[in-house]
Amino acid sequence: MMIARSALAVVASAAVSLGAATALAAPASAAPNTTAQKVCGSGYKTVNSAAVGSLGTVYLTYNAATGKNCVATIRSTPGAAVAMSAWIYVSDTDQGDQDYGQYTSYAGPARVSGKGHCVDWGGAIKNVNVQVSGSNCGTLKEHRVTFTH
Repeated sequence: MMIARSALAVVASAAVSLGAATALAAPASAAPNTTAQKVCGSGYKTVNSAAVGSLGTVYLTYNAATGKNCVATIRSTPGAAVAMSAWIYVSDTDQGDQDYGQYTSYAGPARVSGKGHCVDWGGAIKNVNVQVSGSNCGTLKEHRVTFTH
């Protein structure tokens, strides 16, 4: 499964690069003060987050009623559309979801059923990428990586 996680990270990174080069996706329209709950929807609560440098934050949320996780990447300061992504992957079930494109304030939602499973998730803004693997696994320690390309 390590290959699958690495492959997803490469795909997510490539998607951000492709998005930056093409600018074909429509910008997301959101109020400047959006939240992960507004992006993911009713019933989702933030369970984890990771800074994307000084550009924004990636949020991992969970809906206990549905057993689904959702990821949203939100810029600190909305503005002109830039390459952004949000992604999530559950290696036990080989299920994942992602959203990437040119956005003004947020990327996402990216959702997957994650009840009882460790999740890998992350996002990017411009050229700063964050990847969190082995997250929300009880006593196991997650691994975080931030990189620029």
